[in-house]
Amino acid sequence: MARAIILMGGNVGDVKSRLQSAQRLINRNVGPVMRCSHRYTSPAWGFDSDEFSNQVVEVDTDLQPEALLDALQGIEQELGRDRTAEAAEKARTGARYSSRKIDLDILFYDDEVIRTERLTVPHPLIPAREFVLVPLCEWMRDYRHPVEGKTIGELLDVLNKKNGNEKA
Repeated sequence: MARAIILMGGNVGDVKSRLQSAQRLINRNVGPVMRCSHRYTSPAWGFDSDEFSNQVVEVDTDLQPEALLDALQGIEQELGRDRTAEAAEKARTGARYSSRKIDLDILFYDDEVIRTERLTVPHPLIPAREFVLVPLCEWMRDYRHPVEGKTIGELLDVLNKKNGNEKA
């Protein structure tokens, strides 16, 4: 069994209900959800849009990392994510990011460092994203990031100082 930490989020439609459905589908298709953070709202990151709702879940899984990615992308599709429409929107606006009904990202897979053509774990943008670090701090504040060498709490402190925000 591996421990996977997954970020769930979205900003289109009934996101709360969709996150609950994602959690049920993760339980069914990936493995048991062991812990779930509170939901947090935050401004869209990297583009102008409605705010996102995000939460982090810890899952025990027998799936290997790329099989986990496939399962999560299948759940996204089942819940209405349309990557083709998102790509068209990005091409139209020139933005790197776009609104979405659901997004499931692998943040950590045990303590492994994975770099393949399809997958980078730990997720490379964890240190830059408050909407990831805050829910992670609920139960992983002292977890040491296997690449950065800092704890999740330290990464949040560094980001808050960088952003001129001293709360943590």
